[in-house]
Amino acid sequence: MTDKNLIKLETVQDKIIDIRGEKVILDSDVAALYGVETRDINKAVKNNPDKFPEGYIFELTVKEKNEVVENFHHLEKVKFSPHLPTAFTEKGLYMLATIIKCPKAVRTTMDIIETYTRIKDLSRSISKLPTASEAEQKNILEKAAEVIGDMVFNADDGLDVTGNETTYEANLGFIKIRKTVKEGK
Repeated sequence: MTDKNLIKLETVQDKIIDIRGEKVILDSDVAALYGVETRDINKAVKNNPDKFPEGYIFELTVKEKNEVVENFHHLEKVKFSPHLPTAFTEKGLYMLATIIKCPKAVRTTMDIIETYTRIKDLSRSISKLPTASEAEQKNILEKAAEVIGDMVFNADDGLDVTGNETTYEANLGFIKIRKTVKEGK
């Protein structure tokens, strides 16, 4: 049985967006993941400026704010905020984890780190494909399929296994993903 309070991989993954060539999570999404208010996240940053040098966080421009509101429906609430959102890079999120003190902080930080790590591993694996031997390509694609399968078909719902199985399959052209889910009552 798994802990129902854990944040699922796809929940974190859905909050990671690309801005200025960086994979970031906006302050409002960080707050939602940690179970605190956005002002608490920004207050922690303001009270610890030495922990957030350039490259750790940045404030969005008005144009960037409008673009994220338009392109990411879960950020609709940002549209009505009088403040420009703060974007946390991976390094900024690690640093934030050292100062946010709430019950969900440790688990949430681990889930965020795990998500970033899986995305980087997947990216590294796929970038090796053109120069890899046929055997290496097969191994890379199997590993990529496993990572993508975990991200797309996360079936960790905490149910007791009763023996019923459902198989999900996705063919992405260059990779075929198959995930078998054992369902419970």
